[in-house]
Amino acid sequence: MKIIVTGSIATDHLMVYPGKFTDALVGDQLENVSLSFLVDELAIRRGGAGANIAFNLGCIGLSPMLVGAVGKDFAEYGDWLERHGVDISGVHLSDLKHTARFLCTTDSAQNQIASFYTGAMSEARNIELAPHVDRLGGVDVVLIGPNDPVAMLRHSDECRDRGYPFAADPSQQLALMDGGDIKQLVEGATYLFTNAYERGLLEQKTGWSSAEVQQRVEVSVMTRGGDGVTVQRKGEPEVFVKPPQEVSKSDPTGVGDAFRAGFLAGMAWGVGDERAAQMGCMLATLVIETVGTQEHDLDGPAFLARFSEAYGPASAADVAEHFKPVKGS
Repeated sequence: MKIIVTGSIATDHLMVYPGKFTDALVGDQLENVSLSFLVDELAIRRGGAGANIAFNLGCIGLSPMLVGAVGKDFAEYGDWLERHGVDISGVHLSDLKHTARFLCTTDSAQNQIASFYTGAMSEARNIELAPHVDRLGGVDVVLIGPNDPVAMLRHSDECRDRGYPFAADPSQQLALMDGGDIKQLVEGATYLFTNAYERGLLEQKTGWSSAEVQQRVEVSVMTRGGDGVTVQRKGEPEVFVKPPQEVSKSDPTGVGDAFRAGFLAGMAWGVGDERAAQMGCMLATLVIETVGTQEHDLDGPAFLARFSEAYGPASAADVAEHFKPVKGS
């Protein structure tokens, strides 16, 4: 399966606050917030939604092409992605700006406060997909992940115009986009990925009901954190999958990206919506157990053993037939 992943490519600065953000909020002063949290941990990691999704797909052995924009400080990161099975020939190099930065603080209740410096990502709007599709000899799906909003709309328009199947994954950019832009992004998508909050925001901004959203996409995939994921495909019963029990909750950053990669892998393998959702949940669990979005270990036997424990030997056998993890160095 030929997969193009578009989206942000960034460096993550992940901090941990040992208390709860809510303890510092004053109910009648929320319009005048001025807070500083003393953090006791800092990890600098590779990240960005597009790169995270491509990394996981590459590690699984699907050799995705990553399309996005970066600065000249990307060389080491690019080498890392290539070693883990990602084709970076579609990455645009900015002459003027640094690679994007994600700065995120997580409290003891797993709540997060984050800021995102766009940097070179703003130049993603200049990228045309067709030359990259031609280089691949076609494409089975283009994932349109959170990115420069103008780039996201350009990519979705091009996919519709050229007949490329695409997955809409607006994620945190829903907060910036108005209803018209969201409709433009989602209309005609093969897959729509959201979490429960994002789905509510999407419906609120577009004025679409849940049923009207489903009419406009082929498959709607909604994650609900620890409560699992629902998959709605036109004309078929809803699929519900619970995540495996995690060993620990180290950091939730990148969990959704890992899920999307696992689900798309299942689609590429043709194992069906339930197995694809299980694959996504298993990958997401590995990420939440690890600090950093690309630091988890995809050891084949250990992964399949946990998969079997969570979803049964038959499910694991379906996945094992295709699961060929790539080891980077």
